[in-house]
Amino acid sequence: MNQEDDAPEDAYAADPDPLDDAEATRRDAGEAESSRASRSWWDRNADEYQSEHGAFLGDDRFVWGPEGLDEADAALLGPAGSLKDKDVLEIGAGAAQCSRWLAAQGARPVALDLSHRQLQHALRIGDGIPLVEADAGRLPFRDGSFDLACSAYGAVPFVADPVGVMREVHRVLRPGGRWVFSVTHPLRWAFPDEPGPEGLTVSASYFDRTPYVEQDEEGRAVYVEHHRTLGDRVRDVVAGGFRLLDLVEPEWPKWNSQEWGGWSPLRGNLFPGTAIFVCERA
Repeated sequence: MNQEDDAPEDAYAADPDPLDDAEATRRDAGEAESSRASRSWWDRNADEYQSEHGAFLGDDRFVWGPEGLDEADAALLGPAGSLKDKDVLEIGAGAAQCSRWLAAQGARPVALDLSHRQLQHALRIGDGIPLVEADAGRLPFRDGSFDLACSAYGAVPFVADPVGVMREVHRVLRPGGRWVFSVTHPLRWAFPDEPGPEGLTVSASYFDRTPYVEQDEEGRAVYVEHHRTLGDRVRDVVAGGFRLLDLVEPEWPKWNSQEWGGWSPLRGNLFPGTAIFVCERA
């Protein structure tokens, strides 16, 4: 547990990132390098991320992605009334907004994240949610500890061994437990990460699984994201011991006028930006 370090008063007064000039490339990146890069990147960028997106995410809202699909409406983990007294693991929890919503439904959530700084933001918003700093590929829990597991854009897109994560989640879930996670829709990898018209033209092969890497002057990865096709993701789920119950591709709602990185109303009205996998422990 990492609840002893309160976030400083100037949590959003982040210094300029010394790695702003990192080189973007496509190259192989293994499990250790990917994990190391993710931890350092999120520790450096947590303040900016929460400052920029905190209002949209809310303090106690469960949002599945930039489209704004809310768990209160989608009920992908099950009807809100069914969450009472359920043990729930949130993976890649960031500031634990989703866990806070789950607690309000009467669930017993645990918020896990690789980034110490993200968990400090969870404390800044409010304590009361158990926080764990750990890697999703090595969950520090006993077998069968949870009824449900969830991840809204957390961990899965950034790991080199997604099947390993699936198997770990399978291990800590009880029989019949549900695992729901969202990632960037694989189709997006064929397009530039731009919200405007320049992001509407295919620029790369959808089938190129080479990771996207940002690296420093010495070639050390400072950010890594791994591409899997839609079929790959389904096979990963099955290889991890799950049944795929549903695949949700949220449409862009009329009320949402914001741009978030490469997500925008322009692109969102033409093709999906998020894929949500609803799985059950076999």
